[in-house]
Amino acid sequence: MSPIGREEAARRAAEELLKSPYERESLPDMLLRRFNQFVGDLADAALGNGPVGGIIASVVILALVVAAAALVSWQLRRMSRRRGLVTGGLYGERVRTADEHRRAAERLAGEGRWSEAIQERLRAIARDLEERALVDGMPGRTADELAAEAAAALPDLARELTAAARSFDDVTYGGVPGTPEAYATMAGLDDRLRQTRPVPLAVAVAGEAS
Repeated sequence: MSPIGREEAARRAAEELLKSPYERESLPDMLLRRFNQFVGDLADAALGNGPVGGIIASVVILALVVAAAALVSWQLRRMSRRRGLVTGGLYGERVRTADEHRRAAERLAGEGRWSEAIQERLRAIARDLEERALVDGMPGRTADELAAEAAAALPDLARELTAAARSFDDVTYGGVPGTPEAYATMAGLDDRLRQTRPVPLAVAVAGEAS
């Protein structure tokens, strides 16, 4: 048999690597495999390299587990906040004042865009309540959560707050078209809320307790 030249050897090696047992794995699979191999090596060191090596390996493994848990927890919180903004929260990513939301609502109403005007007017209500410290500035708050929290400080308007939250949800998630009447109701509630004094804290606490 004649000797194999350099080019022929390279070609055969490339063909061999392309066969199924040597197919290139994906990056996540490769990283997972190497991580598992690294942890396995540390575990072997913990079991077979004496007390000092075992302690060091155990500490490293524990640190890796804690770091992985922290990373997963952080990612879940990040996804939760983002999901709250997109699917259930009142505000978008841009922070506006109550007056800015009101002006936007009036502009949208003037253009006949009633659904968006209703959304902006409830956002004005929510921001105004936050600016007056009647509700907490909780990220990702839903309209229903706003109504429930505001009702503790403004019990006389609890029913209207609940109706406003329902109107917001209808036009935002329920596919219900906004109307001039619904917007006028929302704007009227906004005006009354700005003129209403909250009940004293002791009275609100007593009412919740009863």
